[in-house]
Amino acid sequence: MGMAGNLPAELTGFIGRGDELAELSGLLARERLVTVTGTGGVGKTRLALRAARTLRDRFPDGVWLVELSGVRDATLLDQTVADALRLSEHSTRAPRLALAEHLADRELLLVLDGFDLLHRTAAALIAELLRRAPALRVLTAGRLPLGITGERLQALSPLPATGDAVRLFAERAAAVLPGFTVTRDNAAAVAELCTRLDGLPLALELAAVRLRALSVDQLLERLNDRFRLLTGGDPSAPVRHRALRTTIGWSHELCTPAQRLLWARLSVFADRFDLDAVEYVCGGPELAGEAGRAGDAGDAGDAGEGVAETVAELVDRSVLSREEGPDGQVRYRMLESVREYGAGWLAALGDETRMRRRHRDWYLGLATWCELEWFSPRQGEVATRVATDLPNLRLALDFSLAGALGEPAEDPAVGQYLAATLWFCWVGFGRLGEGRHWLERALGVSDAPTEARAKVMWVFGYVTLLQGDSATSLAALQECRLAAAASGNAAAEAYAVHRLGCLALVSDDMPRAEHLIGDALLRYRRIGELNSTVLMGQVELAMAVAFQGDVPQAIRLAQEVREICRDHGERWASAYALYVLAYAAWLDEDPARARRLAEEALAIEYPFHDLVGAVLTLELLALIAEEEGAPHEAAVLQGAAGRQWESVGPRLFGSRYFRAPYTVCEGRLREELGESVYAAALVEGGRLDLDGAVRRALERPPGRAGRRSAGPGPRPHGPAAPGEAAGIGDQRA
Repeated sequence: MGMAGNLPAELTGFIGRGDELAELSGLLARERLVTVTGTGGVGKTRLALRAARTLRDRFPDGVWLVELSGVRDATLLDQTVADALRLSEHSTRAPRLALAEHLADRELLLVLDGFDLLHRTAAALIAELLRRAPALRVLTAGRLPLGITGERLQALSPLPATGDAVRLFAERAAAVLPGFTVTRDNAAAVAELCTRLDGLPLALELAAVRLRALSVDQLLERLNDRFRLLTGGDPSAPVRHRALRTTIGWSHELCTPAQRLLWARLSVFADRFDLDAVEYVCGGPELAGEAGRAGDAGDAGDAGEGVAETVAELVDRSVLSREEGPDGQVRYRMLESVREYGAGWLAALGDETRMRRRHRDWYLGLATWCELEWFSPRQGEVATRVATDLPNLRLALDFSLAGALGEPAEDPAVGQYLAATLWFCWVGFGRLGEGRHWLERALGVSDAPTEARAKVMWVFGYVTLLQGDSATSLAALQECRLAAAASGNAAAEAYAVHRLGCLALVSDDMPRAEHLIGDALLRYRRIGELNSTVLMGQVELAMAVAFQGDVPQAIRLAQEVREICRDHGERWASAYALYVLAYAAWLDEDPARARRLAEEALAIEYPFHDLVGAVLTLELLALIAEEEGAPHEAAVLQGAAGRQWESVGPRLFGSRYFRAPYTVCEGRLREELGESVYAAALVEGGRLDLDGAVRRALERPPGRAGRRSAGPGPRPHGPAAPGEAAGIGDQRA
């Protein structure tokens, strides 16, 4: 009876899941009860059936499928299992007793699918059968575990959105639209569709059916109403698999009122979120723990306990997935289709605006904490936290600047404060373009002369300055300075003066840069301001004096910044100080020391994804590579830096001072390599992304120092003569 059983034939190809199939087969070889769990439509049934089919030869008495999704009456469970096993029983014995006796000496695999609505009854039946039939093995597929002793779980996730999900969609699409393939023209749209559908197999199959009437681009346009769009599945499939709304509604039906309420409230989150955020945003007496529900009113602890308990229950029901990040923190995630289903319920409850306001308040507090801790030993933690929570910070920004349901913002100053408080994210994490977007929206939402708007103006001036948009930066900073002076806002005035000095720095007006940045530093001291931005001001002052020839003063300023950074555990500004010191070492004909300092700077800038700092340091490392006798590597690093500047703004800010060392290096490389080899090396470097460029720079073997003489020697201190290539590089040319 090696091929006994009732497994249905596969009608479509099985895509991907190689690792999951191997894991499940291994579990079934060792364990007697295995449950595949996952959200609705993720492919639990398909994986279980494929595993069962591959294992048929191991079970002499067959592999038997019991489909329970259509059974709502628990008293019919035993009979349904008996029917699936083709067990004819005409006596008055109870079906369960007959089942136990039938299975007692048989070696078979029983596959139960869709048991969720009969959860307790199914658990009791399986536990009894396993006790009375020692050779029986059971494989179940459901949205929550059975909870039986000895049960082993395999949690199933959606398909990778850019790999197997695309393959699945393409195969199913070709079945309904012969000739359909993924081409260069539609690949981006198909990938976006698979991503927006979370790689959920059922959603992808339902979307493929719609290609009979719609193009891929039209499907994308209509995904905002995915539950109406994704219907019309295989009429021979279980009812729960014929429409996306029905599939997710099945999960909703399995939930208690408290679980449904939390599901709805959780829909205000995007991507990943932690329990602290959930307890603050979603908590309330309706979700209090048992102690709180038993008394007249629960306290905050009871409410938090109730939320945590309900979150765990939603994980068990595969409404939420639980993840532990590299920082060791547990976060939760809700698939987009599941989130949208909850959002519909939240809207029906009339509670969307209140929940989004609470969501905004939580992430407003998070942004404030992160800005404060940015000047501390926790900078790395801040960077990780902001990167993880950025989707939710974006939602909070959007609500703050536009309100809910398209209404005007309730309190524009809150949105302005949030957009400006995240300055370290826009500047320090390589997000200048996104920062500009939010800051422009913040400026447009209200022109009331508040402290929040003043901060937005100087941060906006800072961001546009780094992008090379000098005219826009100048206008914003001048407006901020005048408004701050008129209102007595000493802090905003100091920041505006500081950034006007930076604008002079990249505009090649070094005396003005030195004057303005020096004035800003005096203002900061006067009001007791000390943070990463203030320290960056001193680094920028060091650059200004170095470009004018006073390198010893630049070294003193940069070393002082490093000492303060060490005292406070600050790393971001310290990296820029290292950059200045590395330049000074290069000027002092000490390429080994210059390289060590530059590599230390890059190792700090790269984890923060600080593009400005990283690309400046890559340019410097190219100079050092040429000095150490590695012209090809120098040219490759120049090419890599050129690619990164495309994401920042004009190369080396379009400044003659900043560009002069690059120009010197470029001339030497063209002479040493020849035009064609130099051009090829630039192309090679241009193929490197930031990760590859940093690896290339940091893994280069040491070169030999002192390869060439310093040339004509240092220029006299002071600004360069008009029309000459001014800057640090002139002293080494």
